Amino acid sequence: MARPTSGLRRDTDLLEVLAGREARTRGGLGVTRIAELAGREKSQVSRALASLSEEGLVDRDPDTQAYRLGWRLYALAARTGEARLAYVSASFLRRLVAQLHETVHLCVLRGNGVLTLVSESSPNAFRSLGWEGVMVPALHTSAGRVLVSDWEEPVLRAWFPEEQFAGMPASQRIRTIDDLLEEIQAIRSCGYAMADEEFEAGLVGVSAPVRDHGGRVIAAINMGAPKGRMGQRLDAAGRLTARCALELSRALGYESGSGPAGTSAGAPLPPLRPGVQQPGTAARSAR
Repeated sequence: MARPTSGLRRDTDLLEVLAGREARTRGGLGVTRIAELAGREKSQVSRALASLSEEGLVDRDPDTQAYRLGWRLYALAARTGEARLAYVSASFLRRLVAQLHETVHLCVLRGNGVLTLVSESSPNAFRSLGWEGVMVPALHTSAGRVLVSDWEEPVLRAWFPEEQFAGMPASQRIRTIDDLLEEIQAIRSCGYAMADEEFEAGLVGVSAPVRDHGGRVIAAINMGAPKGRMGQRLDAAGRLTARCALELSRALGYESGSGPAGTSAGAPLPPLRPGVQQPGTAARSAR
């Protein structure tokens, strides 16, 4: 005799049906079809779906009455994805710290802000402030620009209307949407962004994109340091950061024969040594 299936297992079976190809293709399924696919009675399925809907685990279209996966599942998935991202990134960030001898961060986008998920400190850490959990305006940072570098122009113009640029500090290079679009083209070309005393006087930084299995930018690796220590080596630091971000992306399932400019697969770039510029790279000031 088959063992009775628990209520949790039965609810999970319904969620699996709604996560299936037919439900995704059709944008949801009705109770009758869900019951057929789950091998359950329609009345049982209807009651279970009503309970799942109350908890936000499924949504019901008010027009078609079709059910689909709910907002809470997607919220949980996002948190789980970021937890995995933070876990997987740790060894890559430590390796970059060993090369740059500077503190590095893993950042994600939150609305119009950049949130630091993880920081790896270096022996040269120049401040006591912990950045984990800190939010800063996206337009003010190299990480923020990297995080929107795969967005299409119409989306960027809609997300960053003119009022977003009003009252920008004089130190900011990005003062209009056209400045931002030009910057994004530069990021796509070289694979990283630089900031020269834009976020804070005396501070320079670089950031590079981390991509998921579909190639979408989901995070940025950022390095910030005093200009006196890193200002002449930003290009080299940008290349190393971009290489690290590409390797992390591949660990997350991203597939690419080669990365952006200066980050193609091959032997690792040599570590930066304080005061020594990478051979063959000319440091450029941020425009």
